[in-house]
This record gives sequence, C-alpha cells and structure tokens, in this order.
Amino acid sequence: MTSTETTVASSGSEPNITDSSLYLDGVPFERFAAMRDTPGLVWHPYGDDGFWAATRHEDVQQISRDSETFSSAIGHTNLWDLEADALEARRSLIDTDAPDHTRLRRLIAKSFTPKNVKRWEDTVRAIAVELLDDFAASGGGDWVEKVAAPLPIRVILTMLGVPVEDADYLVELSNYLVEGTGDEQSIPPDAFGNTTELRLLPFNSPASHALFEYGEALAAKRRAEPQDDLVTMLVQAEAEDGDRLTGSEYKNLFHLLVFAGNETTRTAISQGGVALADNPDEWRRIVSARADDDEAVGAAMIETATEEVLRWSTPVMHMRRTTSVATEIAGTQIAAGQKVVMWYAAANHDERTFTDPHRFDVGRAENPHFAFGGGGHHMCLGAFLARLEVAILLEEMADRNLVLTRRSEPIRTPSNFVHGILSVDLGCEVSP
Repeated sequence: MTSTETTVASSGSEPNITDSSLYLDGVPFERFAAMRDTPGLVWHPYGDDGFWAATRHEDVQQISRDSETFSSAIGHTNLWDLEADALEARRSLIDTDAPDHTRLRRLIAKSFTPKNVKRWEDTVRAIAVELLDDFAASGGGDWVEKVAAPLPIRVILTMLGVPVEDADYLVELSNYLVEGTGDEQSIPPDAFGNTTELRLLPFNSPASHALFEYGEALAAKRRAEPQDDLVTMLVQAEAEDGDRLTGSEYKNLFHLLVFAGNETTRTAISQGGVALADNPDEWRRIVSARADDDEAVGAAMIETATEEVLRWSTPVMHMRRTTSVATEIAGTQIAAGQKVVMWYAAANHDERTFTDPHRFDVGRAENPHFAFGGGGHHMCLGAFLARLEVAILLEEMADRNLVLTRRSEPIRTPSNFVHGILSVDLGCEVSP
C-alpha cells in the first residue's frame, strides 16, 4: 500500500463495508459518513490485499471521468481479482476500456437513445397500468413480487423479443445472480446443467450459464427469423467498417441487458415504494402537483421525484476501477495497479453535495446523483429506460391516487453490490 500517512485512516481503524450481512439492515450510512470525514481516501483491507474506498461525491466523480487513469479492464470491476482467462471469458461492456469500449458502445448505443427508448413508452405504460390495477384491487401485498419485479423484466423482455411466458424463469436466474454478489449461493455449481468452472462465469453463478444458453438460442432464432426487437438488432449490428459483435461479446451483452435492465430498475422501484410509504407527505406533494391545472407543474414534479427515487435507491452500490498509472486523489498517493472502489451509495448521501441527504425529498432541485455511475464513458446505457419506467409508474400511481402503507419490514438482499429488496408487504388504498 502506498499512501500519504496524513490522508488515510490507520490500518484496522476504518469501518468494514464489505460484509454482505451489514446490508440486511440497510446501507451502513454511519460507516460511510465516518469514511467521508477521514481526510483523503480510506484503505480498506479485503482478502489478501485491499482497495482505496472513494466515498465522497467529488472523488467519485473525478474517478469516473478519468477512464485512462482508472481502468475498468484491468483486474475486473468487482472487488475481487480474476485470473486472465476468467476476465476474458466474463468481459462485458462495463469491463472494457477504449478503444474496445468505444467500439462496443458504438454498435449498440443507438437503441438506447432517448428517441428510441421513447418508442417503448406505450408498452411500459400498459404493463404499469395492469400491475397497479391488480395491486390496488387486492389492497396491496408484496410490492416486489407484484409490481417492482414484473415491471422491468416484462419491459426488457419485450424489448429483447423474449416471450412473456419466460419472464419468471429469467427473474429466477437474475435472483441467483444477485446471490452471487454475496457470501453464499443456494444452488449447486452444476445447476441448470452447468459444467463451466464458476470462476469463468459472471457472478460465479451457474445461473449465468443458463442465461448464456438462453441468449444464444434466442440469437439463433433471430438470425433465421429477424424481428423488430433488440436481439435482432444485436445479431445484425454492424458498424460502417463492417465490424460486428463476436459470439462472446453478444452473450455477455445479452447477460448484461437482462441483469442490468431488470435488477437495477427493480431495485429502484422496490426502494421507491418503501420510501413513498414511509413518507406520505412527499407522496401528497406528487399527487398535488400532478393534479395542478398547469401540466408543467406536474411534469416537473414527476421529473424531480424520479431523480430522487433513483438517488435514494442507488441500485448498484459500488463499482471498482484499477489504476493504470500512479496517481493522486484527495491528497492520497495511489500506486499503479491498485484497486479504487467508488461507493455510489455513500456519494449519493454526501452532505457536501446534497442538502439534508438522508431526507427523501421528491422536489429536490439539485440532484447530481450517481444512480447510473459517476458520468464519463461508463454512464449507464439503460439510464433513459430506467427513468422512463420509474416516471411512468409514478404518473400512473398519482393519477389513481394510490396510497402505499408499510405493513412489514423489507427483507433485504444480502449483498454489498445490489441495494435490493427481496420482499416487502405494502398496503394500497385509493384515496378520494
């Protein structure tokens, strides 16, 4: 470890933030606050080595926007290191640097522009209406099972061209992938017929094998019978120079789209539902603005509320980079080849950037959150889609004046990576 002694907490004094069990009670904000108050970056032991923890907003932003110094391709983007063969086998868009990252993003980015995402608005709204009507008719229930989980998976499956009847299977696979970010897995290594070493699979999970097989089978169908969907676009994607996705690039991208397009938005909606139930005054602000005679007032409130749900939920809590050269952040000297982990969950509650950060404020005007990363080349490709789904859900809830109430404590995902909720019982009434 190389550091300026005055800018880093002494070994053993810094709070542990990697134990997955900590997150069963929610994000350990007090620990993150202590780290933010420590000058410089904090060195956090992990395994046989450790990493520099970036927990302040300005530091996370600086790291995110300097992809040349802080590499996504060296050593992977998870906390642990991978062997060279595993890194290549598991590499997806988020684990690449320029020029490979530029090439891959160029091949697929046009499908996720605001204009192209907007064309799915009617699909998102129809699914949201169906789910909310059922939830209201039953007086509530498990918000995750009935609304938060089915909405994003049905949307991304429709976009990909996956049959709706396969939704439950892909949700099951996604749940197992989240398990892979924790300390234990509930399925054996050979589940789903897997024969690949787990170290070669994303999240060290046999569910990744199943998702790869599913994606490859669907790609074969679309090559034979093209459709108006994302999988067809991926198998047909070609740059002006004739460049195309390789088989490995396709399957890792399909894996990423299913997981990120489902799990992250599911987490945002899950956490958002709990936040709205726990903060009824904030919900009344949304309903009141939506009912205003001036449509611009309602639209502005939906926009700020959407951003606050995303900040509050912070679906992906961290992402790792590895230094390509020696550098300095916040007065801390960092050697080449060291891990630097951006803790979005901490940065999104940094009191230096956000006024009263632990308050859920649907009208928050200044909200430069990192729900989609800290900016730069690795800004989340699905950001526009996630925003669309959350915004439409809020609109439809407000138009029905659905009032959520908490009837149980959330059962949280045992993960330091995904800020997930497995289930939570919410009541639902239609307010006059």
